[in-house]
Amino acid sequence: MRRSDGGARGALVAAVARTVPWRAVGAGAVVGLLVVGLPRLSGPLAAWLGLPLLRAAALVFALGLTFLLDDPARRLTTPVPTRRWVRSGLRVALVAPVAALWWTAALALVPAPARPPIGAVTLEAAATAVLAVAAAAVAVRCTDEPEPGPSVAAGFLTLGLLAPLLLPTRWNLFVAVGDPNWQAAHVGWAAVLAGAALLGAACTPEPTHSLRARVAPGR
Repeated sequence: MRRSDGGARGALVAAVARTVPWRAVGAGAVVGLLVVGLPRLSGPLAAWLGLPLLRAAALVFALGLTFLLDDPARRLTTPVPTRRWVRSGLRVALVAPVAALWWTAALALVPAPARPPIGAVTLEAAATAVLAVAAAAVAVRCTDEPEPGPSVAAGFLTLGLLAPLLLPTRWNLFVAVGDPNWQAAHVGWAAVLAGAALLGAACTPEPTHSLRARVAPGR
């Protein structure tokens, strides 16, 4: 029985791995590394430039993650015995090592004089990535669209571009290194990370009724 269980688990992991949108994730990773690496070709990187480049790279990689839960066969896979939270969790688990390696490479591309505190900027990148996956989970939970990635990516990009401009000063998360609010901002980033993780987890189970079924009685 143990061998059969192990074989079934391996088959499930392999099946889920084939459904992961690796092209979208890979495109986000490649473009993110280009965002960090290309400015170095024009000469030494200014000390203040490392942080915004890493933030931009994290946003680009997160845009790739908004496609993580896309499933063209979603309407066929909904009734299978394996629950959706298991399938979604496997997708996240498969991509997590890739994300860690990518972020290590992104940090390595920033020269030491321009590199911001690694722990703080890694917290920002993790919160951005988890928020992107949570947004995808909300879209999957609340719509019948099998591939909501493009819409989620567009909304997430808009949010990422507007948030630094619209956040009140006391809630500003995008502060510079050495700013008096640096520590407070990263407490905020930790809250974003925790909230996004909870939101994503809450949206992974199958809904008891589809969105269409909920809308129909109102009509």
